[in-house]
Amino acid sequence: MARPDKAAKVAELTEAFSTSAAAVLTEYRGLTVKDLKELRRSLGENATYAVAKNTLTTIAAKEAGIEGIEDALAGPTAIAFVSGDIAAATKGLRDFAKANPSLAIKGGVLEGKFLDAKAVLKLADLESREVLLAKLAGAMQANLAKAAYMLAAPLAKGARALGALQTAAEANPSLIGGAGSAPAADASDETPAADAATEAAPASE
Repeated sequence: MARPDKAAKVAELTEAFSTSAAAVLTEYRGLTVKDLKELRRSLGENATYAVAKNTLTTIAAKEAGIEGIEDALAGPTAIAFVSGDIAAATKGLRDFAKANPSLAIKGGVLEGKFLDAKAVLKLADLESREVLLAKLAGAMQANLAKAAYMLAAPLAKGARALGALQTAAEANPSLIGGAGSAPAADASDETPAADAATEAAPASE
């Protein structure tokens, strides 16, 4: 391979390491072309899978700021660059490796840090993005229902209190009919001003 081609490949790998959500290093010795196609198909849109030369991968990893990857770059290496759901991609690789022992997971990279094979397999045990989103949606719905109940409770209590007051008022209108007003004066008890003046003044002689 000419040097410009190597430089271009290193740049491509460096970009992939820097922009991917994760990367999984595998050894594919013994897999047929048909097996590799099946593996790529199983990953779907979650990852791309391509063979890479160890020397170029080492250079690219260093340029991407990844340390400790050298020990995993022994033997034929193919890298799954994960762009989608990390858990789904690692599950796909793990399940494929179980069915095809020729595929071996050698390590991986997550957030710029190198992971050994055991750590990569632990990623496969994580819940998928869809499951996490479903749980989040369920939690939000439960919290909204709780908030709605807390808001409705005082309103319901107030409505019950008004209902009780209405029932009591119907039985005894004086509870609310005369509240806050002075009793009306009885007209029969009033004395005309002229009569009062006459009674008060002495009779003329």
